[in-house]
Amino acid sequence: MQLNVTFRQMDSSDFLKDYAREKVERVNKYLDRAGEANVVFSLERHLHHADITIHSGRYVLRGHEKSEDMYASIDLAMDKIEKQLKRYKDKLKHHHARESRAAKEDAVQRFEARMDVLDFDGQGEDAVQPTAEPKVVSTSRAQVQALSLDEAVMQMDLANQDVLVFHRTDTNEMNVLYRRREDGKLALIATPLSGGG
Repeated sequence: MQLNVTFRQMDSSDFLKDYAREKVERVNKYLDRAGEANVVFSLERHLHHADITIHSGRYVLRGHEKSEDMYASIDLAMDKIEKQLKRYKDKLKHHHARESRAAKEDAVQRFEARMDVLDFDGQGEDAVQPTAEPKVVSTSRAQVQALSLDEAVMQMDLANQDVLVFHRTDTNEMNVLYRRREDGKLALIATPLSGGG
């Protein structure tokens, strides 16, 4: 597995790189194919952040943890990833087997989603005024995958995300799957694609 390590607000450390490589490579036993892992270490005040992202085929696994020790943060983030992998072990093997067919479907029709982070006159999210003009603070783009609802739920859990935009294969709809704040349950927003069924 290819490993990319980035250090932010701290000095580079070969010991941390080696430790991260050892921990990341342990999850290879759950994956049919070696992918790429991106590890970002950062220091914020006295907290050590470890943000680990592993790409395996169509799926992205993510763990982010912080503690007062970077090695502990790595362990916690990898424990989160390994727990999700164990939970979805059989499904991942089944989905990897179907991946070549899905890749062909994805090539036929590709979509991109854009996410803008907005600021309302510097008031912050707790003091949004309905008359304030929002300012786009940052924008990110991502390819929208063609997934079944089951695959989308799995991808959202594996990546530890609260929101996922996907093209639902069985209904030919653009869907937004998100976790509700009030009860933690998943909710789904669906809209037909133009010209689709």
